Amino acid sequence: MGLRRKLTWIAVLYFAEGLPFGIAYDVWPVYFRVHGVSLANIGLMSLLSLPWTWKMFWAPLVDRFGARQQWISASLLALAVATVAIIPQDAGHPSWLLWSVLLAFTAASATQDIAIDAYAVDISTPEETGAINGVRVSAARIALLVGGGGVMMLAELTGWTPLWIALAVAFLVLSVIAYASPRVPLDVKERRNPVGPVLRWLLRWEMLPVLLFVPLFKLGDSLLGRMVKPFWVDRGYSLKEIGLISVTLGVVLTILGALAGGWFVKKYGIFHGLLWLGIAQALPHLGYAAVAQFTLPRETIYAASMLESFAQGLGTAAFLSFLMNLCEKEHAATQYALLSALFALTRDVVGAFSGIGVERLGYSTYFAFTVLVSVPALALLPLVRKRIREQAPAAEAA
Repeated sequence: MGLRRKLTWIAVLYFAEGLPFGIAYDVWPVYFRVHGVSLANIGLMSLLSLPWTWKMFWAPLVDRFGARQQWISASLLALAVATVAIIPQDAGHPSWLLWSVLLAFTAASATQDIAIDAYAVDISTPEETGAINGVRVSAARIALLVGGGGVMMLAELTGWTPLWIALAVAFLVLSVIAYASPRVPLDVKERRNPVGPVLRWLLRWEMLPVLLFVPLFKLGDSLLGRMVKPFWVDRGYSLKEIGLISVTLGVVLTILGALAGGWFVKKYGIFHGLLWLGIAQALPHLGYAAVAQFTLPRETIYAASMLESFAQGLGTAAFLSFLMNLCEKEHAATQYALLSALFALTRDVVGAFSGIGVERLGYSTYFAFTVLVSVPALALLPLVRKRIREQAPAAEAA
C-alpha cells in the first residue's frame, strides 16, 4: 500500500475517531444546559469520559480477536444506535437509561480508538510515521470542529432531533467505509509481553515526582474546560456564538498554539517548555475570571476564549513532548498509554466536581481557583527535570 493511500485511510479513520469525542466533550454540556440540567449534573457527566481512560484494560481483546476493521465498524455502528437512542429521552430530566446510552456511546468511541490507533501502527513504517501523525492529528481536529462547533451551529438552524439523526447516518456511512479499509496481516506470536519491563520502569522511586506531575500539569485546564460552555450559556450567548468562537475558532487557535509550542520546545527544550508554557497556559484563565466578575463589553469573552485556546495549545505541546520523552522506545506504546491514562483519569474525575465548584464559589472565584491549582505542578519541575532526557536546547548551545 502506497503512502498516499495510507494517508487517505488515516484521514478517514481519524475523522471517525475525533467526531464522537467532539460531540461528547463540546456538544453534550450545551445540549443539557439549554434543557435546564443543573451544573452539578453537567459536571458529573465528566465521568462518562472514563472509558477513554480505561480503554487500555480491554485493548488486549482488540489485539487478540478479529481484524481491526471489524472492531472499528462495530464501534461506529454502536455509536449510530446510541445517537438515535438519545432522541426519545427527556434531556431536561436525564434518567438512568439516558446515562447508560451516553456511557455506551463513549465506550464504543473508546473501543474504536484502540482499533484505529493499532491500525495506524500496523500500516506505518519509520519513514512514514511523521507524515501519518501529521494527517491523523489534522483529521482528528477537523472532526472536533465538525462534531463540536459545527454541530452546535447547525442545532440552532435544524433543532436537535434532525441533527441526532444526521449524526447517526454519518456514523453508519463511516462504518461501511472503515470496513473497506485494506487489511494488514498480523503475526500474534511475534508480539511481546510488555508487563514486566513496564513495571520495572514504573515502580522506581525517581518516577514518583513524575507520577505526581502528570495528573497535575493540566489540572487547571481540566477544571476550567468543563464549565466554560455552561458559562457562555448562562451569560446568554447563542449556540452560534458558542460554536463559532468557543469551539470552532478555539480549535483553530489550539492548533496554532500547539505549533508555536512545538517550536518553543524544539528551540528551548522540554524543561523550559514545561515551565514557561505551563505558566502561559494558566494565566489566561484570569481573563474568564475578569469577565465573570466585572461588567465588561459583550465581546470581551471572545478575547478571553481566544487567549485561553491558544495558551492551551502551548501547554499541550510541551506536555506531550514530555510524555514521549519519558518513554523507552521498546515499550513506548504501553508506557505512553499508562501515562496518558493517569492524566485522563484525573481530568475526568476532577471534572466531575467542576459544576459543584461553580455552584459553591461562583464563576469568577472558580475560574481564579483554576489558576492556583496549576502552581503545584510547576513546583514539582525541579524534581521532574532529572527524568527528562534531552540535549542542550538550540538557544543555549548557540
